[in-house]
Amino acid sequence: MRILITGGAGFIGAALANRLDQEGHHVRVIDDLSSGNPDSLRPNIDFTRGDVKDKPKLWSLLNKVDCVYHLAARVYVSESILYPTEYNSTNVGGTVALMEAMRDAGVKRVVLASSGAIYGEQTYDRVTEDLPPRPTSPYGVSKLCAEHYVNSIGQLWGIETVSLRIFNAYGPGQPLFPAHPPVIPQLLQQTLWEGTFTIHGTGNQVRDFVYIDDVVNGLVAAATAQNIDQRIINIGSGKGVSINDLVRLVAEATKRKPQVIYVGSESGGVSRLVADISLAEQALNYRPQSSIAAGLANILAYDPRYRQETSR
Repeated sequence: MRILITGGAGFIGAALANRLDQEGHHVRVIDDLSSGNPDSLRPNIDFTRGDVKDKPKLWSLLNKVDCVYHLAARVYVSESILYPTEYNSTNVGGTVALMEAMRDAGVKRVVLASSGAIYGEQTYDRVTEDLPPRPTSPYGVSKLCAEHYVNSIGQLWGIETVSLRIFNAYGPGQPLFPAHPPVIPQLLQQTLWEGTFTIHGTGNQVRDFVYIDDVVNGLVAAATAQNIDQRIINIGSGKGVSINDLVRLVAEATKRKPQVIYVGSESGGVSRLVADISLAEQALNYRPQSSIAAGLANILAYDPRYRQETSR
């Protein structure tokens, strides 16, 4: 297959691009490098630096493409609260520009990387795709808008669409940006470097952490799965882990004691967000393989940022 990945130099995008290249597909990547790293891509992947809103550039990259993976987005909840205009421009405007370019180029399938943040606060142990969305941040709103645009334009112009609501992806090589660090690499770094890890709220908030290889498995399956047009599908582990339990698991994996402080005056986000993955199992033959303990062990074994410290 000929495949274009927007945002393909980011954490999830690069893992996906490399897997597809290994499987023999012709992979093109476009990324503005606001957070991506082209050095993480395999040598024969065609990389273009560019903005996903640049339709002339998209037209050239979409020539004879069979499937587009749309991962280009701003992805930090806290940042979106400060800069909602920018999030709307990239996550919504970029999606519309891509769909228009796909329509013009005659591409017939798109897989949107959406987010579990769309659900917001729910009363269920596991969230299913038919629950009413309750996004609590501009980021979540922008992803919900992107889903609607993908489905409406796809239906109007005969483009097969599927939106994968990805939960908290983690794994080796996940970037650790100072302003908006993901929880697992931040906790690992603070534990190994004897720093302090800040927990907002009580630490009892529960999240669904899904290992990068499992996320990629779901994405790869979505390119060719049958009878999933217009579907929205959760991609998670299906298991919840509280932040307090995550601290304990990191302590066990590193054999170090994390130094933790609690900031009770600030919200830790929604109280519980865990994916029901029944639809993914049925539609994509999706079966998560990595437990959180195994995932942490893989990071410590294969991510050079942590490997040296754990050997001390």
